[in-house]
Amino acid sequence: MSTWLYPFIMLAAVAVGIVLLRRSQSRLALRSSDKVAIGLGAFCGAMIGAKLPFALADWEGLLSGAVWFSNGKTIVCGMVGAYFGVEFAKWICEIRTKTGDSFAVPAALSVAVGRLSCLVAGCCYGTPTTLPWGMRFQVADGGQFARHPTQLYESIFHFAMAILLSLLRQRGVWKGQLVKFYILSYLAYRWVTEFIRPEPAMWFGMTGYQWFAVIASPVFGWLWWRGTRRAYRENEPAKAVAVGTHDQLASG
Repeated sequence: MSTWLYPFIMLAAVAVGIVLLRRSQSRLALRSSDKVAIGLGAFCGAMIGAKLPFALADWEGLLSGAVWFSNGKTIVCGMVGAYFGVEFAKWICEIRTKTGDSFAVPAALSVAVGRLSCLVAGCCYGTPTTLPWGMRFQVADGGQFARHPTQLYESIFHFAMAILLSLLRQRGVWKGQLVKFYILSYLAYRWVTEFIRPEPAMWFGMTGYQWFAVIASPVFGWLWWRGTRRAYRENEPAKAVAVGTHDQLASG
Protein backbone atom coordinates (compact mmCIF):
# COMPACT_ATOMS: atom_id res chain seq x y z
CA MET A 1 0.00 0.00 0.00
CA SER A 2 1.27 3.48 -0.82
CA THR A 3 1.84 5.45 2.36
CA TRP A 4 -0.13 8.40 0.97
CA LEU A 5 -3.18 6.44 -0.16
CA TYR A 6 -4.80 5.88 3.25
CA PRO A 7 -4.69 9.54 4.39
CA PHE A 8 -5.66 10.67 0.88
CA ILE A 9 -8.85 8.57 0.94
CA MET A 10 -9.65 9.67 4.49
CA LEU A 11 -9.26 13.34 3.52
CA ALA A 12 -11.43 12.70 0.46
CA ALA A 13 -14.10 11.18 2.71
CA VAL A 14 -14.06 14.23 4.99
CA ALA A 15 -14.16 16.59 2.00
CA VAL A 16 -17.12 14.73 0.48
CA GLY A 17 -19.01 14.95 3.76
CA ILE A 18 -18.33 18.69 4.22
CA VAL A 19 -19.22 19.67 0.65
CA LEU A 20 -22.43 17.64 0.60
CA LEU A 21 -23.43 18.81 4.08
CA ARG A 22 -23.04 22.48 3.13
CA ARG A 23 -25.18 21.91 0.05
CA SER A 24 -27.73 19.89 2.00
CA GLN A 25 -28.06 22.53 4.72
CA SER A 26 -28.28 25.47 2.32
CA ARG A 27 -32.08 25.15 2.40
CA LEU A 28 -32.29 25.22 6.20
CA ALA A 29 -33.17 28.40 8.09
CA LEU A 30 -29.90 28.43 10.03
CA ARG A 31 -27.33 31.13 10.67
CA SER A 32 -23.73 30.43 9.72
CA SER A 33 -22.81 30.28 13.41
CA ASP A 34 -25.53 27.68 14.01
CA LYS A 35 -24.21 25.53 11.18
CA VAL A 36 -20.68 25.74 12.61
CA ALA A 37 -21.93 24.77 16.07
CA ILE A 38 -23.87 21.80 14.70
CA GLY A 39 -20.89 20.71 12.59
CA LEU A 40 -18.58 20.86 15.60
CA GLY A 41 -21.11 18.91 17.64
CA ALA A 42 -21.22 16.20 14.99
CA PHE A 43 -17.42 16.05 14.70
CA CYS A 44 -16.72 15.97 18.43
CA GLY A 45 -19.52 13.48 19.07
CA ALA A 46 -18.24 11.21 16.31
CA MET A 47 -14.65 11.32 17.56
CA ILE A 48 -15.63 10.65 21.17
CA GLY A 49 -18.06 7.89 20.22
CA ALA A 50 -15.58 6.22 17.87
CA LYS A 51 -12.88 6.05 20.57
CA LEU A 52 -15.03 5.52 23.66
CA PRO A 53 -15.21 1.68 23.55
CA PHE A 54 -11.42 1.47 23.29
CA ALA A 55 -11.02 4.04 26.07
CA LEU A 56 -13.31 2.10 28.41
CA ALA A 57 -11.37 -1.09 27.65
CA ASP A 58 -8.04 0.54 28.58
CA TRP A 59 -8.37 2.25 31.96
CA GLU A 60 -4.67 3.08 32.21
CA GLY A 61 -4.69 4.68 28.79
CA LEU A 62 -7.92 6.48 29.65
CA LEU A 63 -6.48 7.97 32.84
CA SER A 64 -3.27 9.03 31.10
CA GLY A 65 -5.09 10.31 28.02
CA ALA A 66 -2.92 8.20 25.71
CA VAL A 67 -5.83 6.08 24.49
CA TRP A 68 -7.36 9.04 22.65
CA PHE A 69 -4.29 9.28 20.41
CA SER A 70 -3.80 5.56 19.77
CA ASN A 71 -5.10 3.43 16.93
CA GLY A 72 -8.57 1.97 17.04
CA LYS A 73 -11.90 3.53 16.13
CA THR A 74 -15.38 2.19 15.49
CA ILE A 75 -17.73 3.72 12.94
CA VAL A 76 -20.90 2.32 14.49
CA CYS A 77 -20.27 4.08 17.82
CA GLY A 78 -18.98 7.15 15.96
CA MET A 79 -22.28 7.51 14.09
CA VAL A 80 -24.28 7.29 17.29
CA GLY A 81 -21.91 9.75 18.96
CA ALA A 82 -22.30 12.19 16.06
CA TYR A 83 -26.10 12.07 16.39
CA PHE A 84 -26.04 12.92 20.08
CA GLY A 85 -23.26 15.47 19.52
CA VAL A 86 -25.55 17.37 17.14
CA GLU A 87 -28.47 17.13 19.57
CA PHE A 88 -26.27 18.46 22.39
CA ALA A 89 -25.02 21.37 20.24
CA LYS A 90 -28.60 22.24 19.25
CA TRP A 91 -29.67 22.14 22.90
CA ILE A 92 -26.80 24.41 23.98
CA CYS A 93 -27.44 26.89 21.15
CA GLU A 94 -31.24 26.64 21.46
CA ILE A 95 -31.62 25.61 17.82
CA ARG A 96 -35.11 24.32 17.04
CA THR A 97 -34.67 23.65 13.32
CA LYS A 98 -34.76 19.96 12.37
CA THR A 99 -31.39 19.06 10.85
CA GLY A 100 -31.27 15.25 10.83
CA ASP A 101 -32.29 14.77 7.19
CA SER A 102 -29.52 17.10 6.05
CA PHE A 103 -26.88 14.81 7.58
CA ALA A 104 -28.12 11.48 6.21
CA VAL A 105 -26.79 11.46 2.62
CA PRO A 106 -23.50 13.32 3.37
CA ALA A 107 -22.75 10.93 6.23
CA ALA A 108 -23.52 7.84 4.16
CA LEU A 109 -21.31 8.92 1.25
CA SER A 110 -18.52 10.03 3.56
CA VAL A 111 -18.48 6.66 5.35
CA ALA A 112 -18.68 4.83 2.01
CA VAL A 113 -15.52 6.58 0.80
CA GLY A 114 -13.79 6.30 4.17
CA ARG A 115 -14.28 2.54 4.31
CA LEU A 116 -12.18 2.22 1.15
CA SER A 117 -9.22 3.49 3.18
CA CYS A 118 -9.67 0.47 5.47
CA LEU A 119 -9.54 -1.75 2.39
CA VAL A 120 -6.22 -0.32 1.15
CA ALA A 121 -4.82 -0.35 4.70
CA GLY A 122 -5.75 -4.02 5.14
CA CYS A 123 -7.61 -3.48 8.41
CA CYS A 124 -11.18 -4.34 9.45
CA TYR A 125 -11.14 -7.51 7.32
CA GLY A 126 -13.49 -10.45 7.71
CA THR A 127 -13.21 -14.15 8.45
CA PRO A 128 -11.69 -16.69 5.98
CA THR A 129 -13.85 -17.52 2.98
CA THR A 130 -13.73 -19.69 -0.14
CA LEU A 131 -15.87 -17.26 -2.14
CA PRO A 132 -14.24 -16.11 -5.39
CA TRP A 133 -14.08 -12.46 -4.28
CA GLY A 134 -12.20 -13.26 -1.09
CA MET A 135 -9.05 -11.17 -0.57
CA ARG A 136 -5.76 -11.80 1.21
CA PHE A 137 -4.61 -9.39 3.91
CA GLN A 138 -1.50 -9.12 6.05
CA VAL A 139 -2.78 -10.85 9.18
CA ALA A 140 -1.45 -13.17 11.88
CA ASP A 141 -1.78 -16.21 9.61
CA GLY A 142 0.52 -14.54 7.07
CA GLY A 143 -2.29 -13.98 4.59
CA GLN A 144 -2.55 -17.71 4.00
CA PHE A 145 -6.35 -17.61 3.71
CA ALA A 146 -8.58 -15.43 1.60
CA ARG A 147 -10.98 -13.42 3.74
CA HIS A 148 -14.26 -11.59 3.37
CA PRO A 149 -13.50 -8.01 2.22
CA THR A 150 -15.90 -6.63 4.83
CA GLN A 151 -14.51 -3.13 4.20
CA LEU A 152 -15.77 -3.36 0.62
CA TYR A 153 -19.11 -4.84 1.72
CA GLU A 154 -19.60 -1.91 4.06
CA SER A 155 -18.60 0.66 1.45
CA ILE A 156 -21.20 -0.78 -0.93
CA PHE A 157 -23.81 -0.73 1.85
CA HIS A 158 -23.26 2.95 2.59
CA PHE A 159 -23.23 3.90 -1.10
CA ALA A 160 -26.55 2.09 -1.51
CA MET A 161 -27.93 3.82 1.60
CA ALA A 162 -26.87 7.22 0.21
CA ILE A 163 -28.87 6.55 -2.96
CA LEU A 164 -31.90 5.31 -1.03
CA LEU A 165 -31.78 8.21 1.46
CA SER A 166 -31.54 10.72 -1.40
CA LEU A 167 -34.61 9.23 -3.07
CA LEU A 168 -36.56 9.19 0.20
CA ARG A 169 -35.73 12.84 0.87
CA GLN A 170 -36.71 13.92 -2.63
CA ARG A 171 -40.08 12.21 -2.22
CA GLY A 172 -40.67 13.47 1.31
CA VAL A 173 -40.80 9.99 2.80
CA TRP A 174 -40.08 9.76 6.57
CA LYS A 175 -39.40 13.47 6.69
CA GLY A 176 -37.34 14.32 9.76
CA GLN A 177 -36.52 10.67 10.42
CA LEU A 178 -33.98 9.84 7.70
CA VAL A 179 -30.86 9.95 9.85
CA LYS A 180 -32.55 7.67 12.39
CA PHE A 181 -33.52 5.29 9.58
CA TYR A 182 -29.89 5.33 8.39
CA ILE A 183 -28.49 4.58 11.84
CA LEU A 184 -31.05 1.83 12.49
CA SER A 185 -30.25 0.27 9.10
CA TYR A 186 -26.54 0.32 9.87
CA LEU A 187 -27.06 -1.19 13.31
CA ALA A 188 -28.99 -4.05 11.70
CA TYR A 189 -26.31 -4.42 9.02
CA ARG A 190 -23.51 -4.57 11.59
CA TRP A 191 -25.38 -7.09 13.72
CA VAL A 192 -25.68 -9.43 10.73
CA THR A 193 -22.16 -8.94 9.32
CA GLU A 194 -20.49 -9.43 12.70
CA PHE A 195 -20.86 -13.15 12.03
CA ILE A 196 -18.22 -12.85 9.28
CA ARG A 197 -15.86 -10.66 11.32
CA PRO A 198 -13.10 -12.06 13.53
CA GLU A 199 -14.33 -10.24 16.63
CA PRO A 200 -14.27 -12.02 20.02
CA ALA A 201 -17.64 -13.22 21.26
CA MET A 202 -18.93 -11.97 24.60
CA TRP A 203 -22.23 -13.12 26.10
CA PHE A 204 -24.54 -15.54 24.29
CA GLY A 205 -22.11 -15.78 21.40
CA MET A 206 -22.53 -12.13 20.35
CA THR A 207 -19.70 -9.65 19.88
CA GLY A 208 -19.48 -6.29 21.59
CA TYR A 209 -20.69 -4.58 18.41
CA GLN A 210 -23.71 -6.85 18.25
CA TRP A 211 -24.57 -6.05 21.85
CA PHE A 212 -24.19 -2.36 21.09
CA ALA A 213 -26.60 -2.76 18.15
CA VAL A 214 -29.08 -4.61 20.37
CA ILE A 215 -28.98 -1.82 22.97
CA ALA A 216 -28.91 1.15 20.57
CA SER A 217 -31.65 -0.03 18.20
CA PRO A 218 -34.54 0.36 20.69
CA VAL A 219 -33.19 3.81 21.62
CA PHE A 220 -33.33 5.02 18.03
CA GLY A 221 -36.64 3.27 17.50
CA TRP A 222 -38.02 5.27 20.42
CA LEU A 223 -36.49 8.50 19.06
CA TRP A 224 -38.20 7.82 15.72
CA TRP A 225 -41.53 7.20 17.46
CA ARG A 226 -41.16 10.35 19.56
CA GLY A 227 -40.25 12.43 16.51
CA THR A 228 -43.24 11.09 14.60
CA ARG A 229 -45.60 11.83 17.49
CA ARG A 230 -44.21 15.35 17.86
CA ALA A 231 -44.56 16.07 14.14
CA TYR A 232 -48.15 14.79 14.24
CA ARG A 233 -49.05 17.08 17.16
CA GLU A 234 -47.42 20.08 15.45
CA ASN A 235 -49.34 19.44 12.24
CA GLU A 236 -52.73 18.98 13.91
CA PRO A 237 -53.48 22.74 14.35
CA ALA A 238 -52.59 23.43 10.72
CA LYS A 239 -54.85 20.60 9.57
CA ALA A 240 -57.69 21.89 11.73
CA VAL A 241 -57.36 25.39 10.26
CA ALA A 242 -57.28 23.99 6.73
CA VAL A 243 -60.42 21.92 7.34
CA GLY A 244 -62.24 24.88 8.91
CA THR A 245 -61.34 27.14 6.00
CA HIS A 246 -62.54 24.54 3.53
CA ASP A 247 -65.85 24.18 5.38
CA GLN A 248 -66.39 27.96 5.42
CA LEU A 249 -65.73 28.24 1.70
CA ALA A 250 -68.04 25.33 0.99
CA SER A 251 -70.87 26.82 3.07
CA GLY A 252 -70.36 30.27 1.54
